[in-house]
Amino acid sequence: MESTYKVIELIGTSPNSWEEAARNAVDTARKTLKDLRIAEAVEFDMKVEDGKVTAYRTKVKVSFKYQD
Repeated sequence: MESTYKVIELIGTSPNSWEEAARNAVDTARKTLKDLRIAEAVEFDMKVEDGKVTAYRTKVKVSFKYQD
């Protein structure tokens, strides 16, 4: 059976790590999107305030099955 998937980009944040930021993005997406398939972390950055890292940000591409 053939399927079609949609891919969107999300940015997750965390005060602790890029991994947690990515997990937060996927956890938020799963609340409204059905049939999530793949999550790919594609970009990482940090928020810096007064010379200190205050947040980690991860851009995540998430794919899910397209429903008619």
